[in-house]
Amino acid sequence: MVMNMNNLYIFIKVAETMNITNASKELFISQPAVSKALKNLEDMLHVKLFIRDKKQGLMLTDVGKDILKLARQMQSIEDKIYQIADYENNLIGSTVKIGSVPTVTANILPKVLATFRLQYPHVQIKLVEGSSNQIKEWVEDRVVDMGIVAAPFDSFESEALYTDHIVAVVPEDHRLSEENKINLRENQHELIFCKSGQEITLDKLYEKSHCDLKNNLIVQNTETLVRMVENKLGIGIISIFSLASQPHNLVVKPIHPPIDVDVRMITHSFEETTPATKAFITAMSQCTSEIFDK
Repeated sequence: MVMNMNNLYIFIKVAETMNITNASKELFISQPAVSKALKNLEDMLHVKLFIRDKKQGLMLTDVGKDILKLARQMQSIEDKIYQIADYENNLIGSTVKIGSVPTVTANILPKVLATFRLQYPHVQIKLVEGSSNQIKEWVEDRVVDMGIVAAPFDSFESEALYTDHIVAVVPEDHRLSEENKINLRENQHELIFCKSGQEITLDKLYEKSHCDLKNNLIVQNTETLVRMVENKLGIGIISIFSLASQPHNLVVKPIHPPIDVDVRMITHSFEETTPATKAFITAMSQCTSEIFDK
């Protein structure tokens, strides 16, 4: 029996929304049509794809999770076929799904997207933000075509974008403002971190200096960290690249031990990505080089 690809894609949408009503709205079809498509797919495969839990609602079965990964892979292959056919028409109708850490979203992607859309105005970009660990899961499950994350990069293929350096920031009248370097271990209880994209920094800090960070302030974004430090609530620990996007009058100091963070694009295979994704990766590499070569 030949698999109905439409039923498979309805299954993907329901798995993404975990709600038949919401899936039907996004697909512009009726709820009974969605339910029928799921039943037809389950009947053909002789498996149960979803279960209903009183507290959590709709949930994927274990076999449903495995089939979802393969379904997304099939959808990606179909997208690639259409994109290759449409390549001579400037990738009309193509979509690129990107997962990015917030620092890159705020400071690099605006220029990349503007440049890319000038060349490929008909390509749709779907962008989701998350931590490096979340994005690696999305790439693994093929929720996104490519991810932009900080090291480590696990078993994915990766392409370097830039290396960021972590620094400390303090007010001009802080007791450490004249020091050559700020020792993280000696001042571990005063450190303030930025949650947005900084989970790798915290891991490296613990690995290098074994600091106890249970009671440290962890804020959501760069602006909040700067305001906290300006109000003398602690020593800010942040990447140079993130700090460059935020106006401030703070003193910037090297840290000991030094911490560098590599940022790269990741995917299952650069060779097997769609033409639109390849074009976006090229634009990303070019724009990042221009930004860091200034």
